[in-house]
Amino acid sequence: MQLIDGKKIASDIRKELKEKIDKLKAERKNVPGLVAIIVGDNPASKIYVASKSKACEEIGMRTKVEKFPATFHEKELIDVIEKYNADKDYHGILVQLPLPKHINENKIIETISPHKDVDGFHPMSVGNLVIGKETFVSCTPAGIQELLKRYYINTRGKHVVVVGRSNIVGKPIANLMLQKNDYANSIVTVCHSATPDLSYYTKQADILIAAIGQPEMIKGDMVKEGVVVIDVGINRIEDKASSKGYRIVGDVAFDEVAPKSSYITPVPGGVGPMTIAMLLSNTYKAFKLYGE
Repeated sequence: MQLIDGKKIASDIRKELKEKIDKLKAERKNVPGLVAIIVGDNPASKIYVASKSKACEEIGMRTKVEKFPATFHEKELIDVIEKYNADKDYHGILVQLPLPKHINENKIIETISPHKDVDGFHPMSVGNLVIGKETFVSCTPAGIQELLKRYYINTRGKHVVVVGRSNIVGKPIANLMLQKNDYANSIVTVCHSATPDLSYYTKQADILIAAIGQPEMIKGDMVKEGVVVIDVGINRIEDKASSKGYRIVGDVAFDEVAPKSSYITPVPGGVGPMTIAMLLSNTYKAFKLYGE
C-alpha cells in the first residue's frame, strides 16, 4: 500500500507556478490575477477565501478579496462580477459558495465570464468537459486526476467507480475519467444515494472515488484487493480521546480499506490540498489563454 501525498503534490504545483510567475516578473510582464468575492459571514467561507488569497500571494499572483454583507442584493453582486469580467488585471473570478438564500447561485455562476471561470462551474465549462473540449475543470476533480497522473496510476480501461453525484465532484470527475486521453479513458460507474447494494459496485472498482459526504461509509469488505482509493470526504466526528473533542475522517474507513489498497489518499492531506493548487493552476491557465 502506498499513500498518495496530496500535500506534497500540491506543494510541487505551487512551486512550478511560482517559477513561471517569477519569470514573468523578471521580464516585466503582467502576472495572473484572481479576485475572490464573498457575501455574508459564513465562517467556513471566510477561512476558505483567506486560504485561497494567501496561496495566491505566496506564488506571486495578484489577488484581491471583495467582501460584502449578507444583505447585499443580487443585482449589486452581478454588477461587481461584470466589473471584473472587464478588468484585464484579474483573469480568474471566484464567488465563494454558498451564497445567502435571496441570491440565485446559478444566475451568479452564469454571470462570470467563461474565460474567467476558474472554479469550472459555468454551464459552458461543464458542457465543454462533457464533450471533451479544452476547458476549466472544477478544482477538486482536476486535483484528483492530477494525483493519478503524478503517481503514474494507469487509468486506461480501468473500472472507475464514483460514489457521489454532486455538481462539484461526482459528476465532473465521472465525465473527466470518461475522456479519451492518457490520464482517463476509463470505464465509469456512478453510484449515489439511490444505489441498491452499494458494495456490489464498489467491489468491482479498480479505482474508487468516494465523494458521498458520509463519514467512513466505505468499509474494508466493500473493496477488492489492489484497489486505488481516492477519498474526497472531509467529515468531523466526535472523538473524546482527542484534545479537540473531534477528529477529521474521510468517506472511507481508512484503517480497514488501506491494507487492501495499492494506493490510497489519507484524510487530511490527500485530495484537500489539491483543490487550491488547481485553482491557482486554472488561474494561470486563464492568464495564458486570455490575459497575456
